[in-house]
Amino acid sequence: MSRIIDFYFFALKVTIALLLAGMVVLVFGNVVLRYAFNQGITVSEELSRMFFVWLTFLGAVVAMREHGHLGVDSLIKRLPPRAGKAAVLCGHALMLFAIWLVISGSWTQTLINLHVGAPATGISMAFFYGAGLAFGIPAFLILLADAFAIATGRIDVTTTDLVRDSEDKAALDDISAPAIGPLSAKH
Repeated sequence: MSRIIDFYFFALKVTIALLLAGMVVLVFGNVVLRYAFNQGITVSEELSRMFFVWLTFLGAVVAMREHGHLGVDSLIKRLPPRAGKAAVLCGHALMLFAIWLVISGSWTQTLINLHVGAPATGISMAFFYGAGLAFGIPAFLILLADAFAIATGRIDVTTTDLVRDSEDKAALDDISAPAIGPLSAKH
């Protein structure tokens, strides 16, 4: 099962790279065509916006799995172990609720905009709003799995880094301790 999950996140990273490359080609190509040939790619702005939305939401899922979001956990580290565990579980419950709101809102907007086409491309706007579902469902499962691991004691909140303190420290940690399996080497 972990190989399937690892492949899924590898596919997400490839998709993110392709979306970024597509944005670069569309925007740069449009600039060159406008200034050099007095023409342009009509759908460039619209597709780039859709690519950016999908890139952002998929990147958030990858960052969530790798516990790469920035945060402050100094209070949790100073609390007694049981209080720290309760605080982290309370935070996870709030995040699960917020993610549920994202999922339900994205689902509603996807259904509302199913037959609405984008102005330049004609692509269904449901594709645009579906990015919230592509983020929400995996994020909900990741948070649920983390909450279960914390509740059962497989993750010790007093010693585990659940968030990154800074971008610089995160970059150094990634270089010195590559990820092994679904959770990083720190877990």
